[in-house]
Amino acid sequence: MAVTVFLDTSALLAGLVDFGPQSAPAQSLLHAIAEKQVSAPATAWHCCLEFFSVSTRLPPEFRLTPANAVRLLQEEVFARMSVHDLPATDRRPMLNLAAQDGTAGGRIYDTHIAEVARAAGAGVVITDNRRHFLAALRHGMRVETPTEFLAGLKDKRR
Repeated sequence: MAVTVFLDTSALLAGLVDFGPQSAPAQSLLHAIAEKQVSAPATAWHCCLEFFSVSTRLPPEFRLTPANAVRLLQEEVFARMSVHDLPATDRRPMLNLAAQDGTAGGRIYDTHIAEVARAAGAGVVITDNRRHFLAALRHGMRVETPTEFLAGLKDKRR
């Protein structure tokens, strides 16, 4: 099955941890996935690890226990999405391209996630950090926020 929708960590985090009104679009997106209104949703193994890392070190009012972070990953991600990693043959070319592009610091992680999405055949990457995913545009993928994606999903249902 071809992957069509690829979720970044920011979409997973806001969709699974209630930060208030700003979480609503990502929560609606995860609800649409649960209701099977989104075909072939996916994410990266890296995003799962990043979700665990961030969610277990949030400020106390939002922080998840490690057990709850794993439970959410199992029930909301692993049970409903395919989880991908970058094929070994694509790792060195990704690093070489990142060096050519002048990618530095933590941006390498977003480059990696964009490459995983490309390798999985994603048509759109959903993130709250659009500017971090310019590498996805190189491969012809759309980069949208949860709000933008949901608006397009709503238009398709009309």
